[in-house]
Amino acid sequence: MAKKLLNVKNVMRKRDVPKDPRLIIVQPRMNYYIKENIRINDIFKQYTPKEDWCPYSIDESLLDMTHSWHLYGESPYEVARKIQLQVKRETGIYLTVGIGDNPLLAKLALDLEAKKKRSLIGEWHYEDIPDKLWPITNLSDIWSIGHATAEKLRHLNIHSMEDLAHYNPYLLTEKIGKVSGGELFALSWGIDRSIINQKYNVKEKSYSNSQVLPRDYQIRSEIELVIKELADQVASRIRKHRKKAQVVSLYIGLSYAEHDKGNHGFNRQMKIEPTNNSKELIDHIMNIFHENWHGEVVRNIGITYGKLIADTYDQLDLFKSPQETFKSRKIDETMDSIRRHFGFTKLVRLSSLQKGGTAIKRAGLVGGHNGGNSYE
Repeated sequence: MAKKLLNVKNVMRKRDVPKDPRLIIVQPRMNYYIKENIRINDIFKQYTPKEDWCPYSIDESLLDMTHSWHLYGESPYEVARKIQLQVKRETGIYLTVGIGDNPLLAKLALDLEAKKKRSLIGEWHYEDIPDKLWPITNLSDIWSIGHATAEKLRHLNIHSMEDLAHYNPYLLTEKIGKVSGGELFALSWGIDRSIINQKYNVKEKSYSNSQVLPRDYQIRSEIELVIKELADQVASRIRKHRKKAQVVSLYIGLSYAEHDKGNHGFNRQMKIEPTNNSKELIDHIMNIFHENWHGEVVRNIGITYGKLIADTYDQLDLFKSPQETFKSRKIDETMDSIRRHFGFTKLVRLSSLQKGGTAIKRAGLVGGHNGGNSYE
């Protein structure tokens, strides 16, 4: 009711939040949220085996109760209500619950029905798809369909989930892509073959870090400073896991004003000789930046290292002495060790103290948000 009255959405930029004296704005407390998340998930695990439980995000979890719901009630709905009441009793938090024949249907029931019902419980089955899913015309309301994908579908004259369900699947994969097209077609019929206790093994792992800058950055030296900080941080992560990168990627997202001009930034990658040396990785990332940035105002920066291989050897450079290579590795290892034992902020590069640096402030964040007082 309050959201509708104040025109507030679940996800919205700070600049778009209405200036209303009745609206109270507080800082995030991620440490507290994590503590409560653990408490709630401990309750979930009382109702289903650990292998059938999957934390999906800070505020959502998936439970496969196919083989256990009958132990706690006469129907899945009754069990959902029982879990709801226990969580409310022990934590004071109201749960919204989606029930479905598979994880996808449960998620759709949660997003599209449960949040609007007085009971906060929604239930979808395969036979409900024509009546509940197909009439939806705002495609970006559907989980996994973003605004860009919705726009692509509109260009294909797909204006509803029913249109999507009856579109030629072979033509859809040709237009959208083999993987995305197939997933979208399955989505329109409520099909999801994933099984929670069959864990997915990532074929190719990568490490990344990204940041929404605290303000618009236009000065070249300030943008370069943040890029170097992020590149150094991700380099430290791959060293911790005894990996070397063969591909580096840089994402630059632009300011709101640039977006209004139709300029959204760039995402570029390049193949490199395997390395986890901070200086070398920073140099590669900076080369990408210099080749693709043309003075635009920056608001988002992301660094990714991929095509990882085991750090089992050092490739010597004909133009650099072995002593120099080993010295550089020792410096990285020493910095990693100090930060690991005493905290990141105990050893930072002098440049991070300059205007525009964000590494020190980011060290106090949890998941990119303010942690708040430990658990108070």
